[in-house]
Amino acid sequence: MILVTGATGSIGRPLVAELHRRGAAFRSLVRDPARAKLPGAVAAGDFDDPASLDRALDGVTRVFLCSPGAVPAPGPQPMIAQQGAVIEAAVRAGVRRIVKVSVQGARAGGLLAEGAHAVLEERLRVAGPEWVLLRPSGFMQNFRTGTGAFSADGDLVGAYGDGRIAYIDAADIAACAVPPLLESGYAGETFVLTGPEALSHTEIAAQLTAATGRAVRYRDLPAAEFAETLVAQGLPAPFAADVAALFAEVAKGGLATVTDTVERLTGRPATTFRAFLARERALG
Repeated sequence: MILVTGATGSIGRPLVAELHRRGAAFRSLVRDPARAKLPGAVAAGDFDDPASLDRALDGVTRVFLCSPGAVPAPGPQPMIAQQGAVIEAAVRAGVRRIVKVSVQGARAGGLLAEGAHAVLEERLRVAGPEWVLLRPSGFMQNFRTGTGAFSADGDLVGAYGDGRIAYIDAADIAACAVPPLLESGYAGETFVLTGPEALSHTEIAAQLTAATGRAVRYRDLPAAEFAETLVAQGLPAPFAADVAALFAEVAKGGLATVTDTVERLTGRPATTFRAFLARERALG
């Protein structure tokens, strides 16, 4: 039995659909089963409620561990306590393997999600169950929601310079989680997941223009100015400063590496940004 956390998210939904298609034994952890609208079994639970995690993990042997990323909150990122609670509950339940979604560049002392995921990776390594780490690049889905990426007039805004990012489709991350959840092998492995190409945001804007028929420009700002913009929008200054520092790393090529891991794990090439946009347009 597999427990899927983050089941209603951009990775969780396609993962649940694929596990259901394959006839796998799984249940999804959700806050409100009535609203989840997911195939297969669901368990009501919350990362902040250890008793609910114990109930959801009853009879479970493998866990897919995923939760929302970095948030503009003071102090440690909430995901550390929340995912840590799942790891502890999994140990209590005798879970044999945990497949965790981390982030590309996770490292001790890293910025935002990088540092938080590094803490959790280390907890997972010493917890006891087998572990598998998936470290994806930025999500293509960010350009569907527009959160934090678009200005009020619809242009892309950032501080990436000419830096390239090998954005990945969240559905490809889900597909890469299937083999270590269903098969033997993979224990103790870390997989860096990217799309098949590294694009600048100027190139991304051009592809968005072609896909939508609406002119989209990329407006690059100095990192410090971008941080000031975030503060003006109400985000805490330390969080904004970390975002700006992360952008500076990306501008130097920190997320430009392209891997073939998606193809190696799934047997098919990773989704291109152009194909992602065409699919999203077809879905409305």
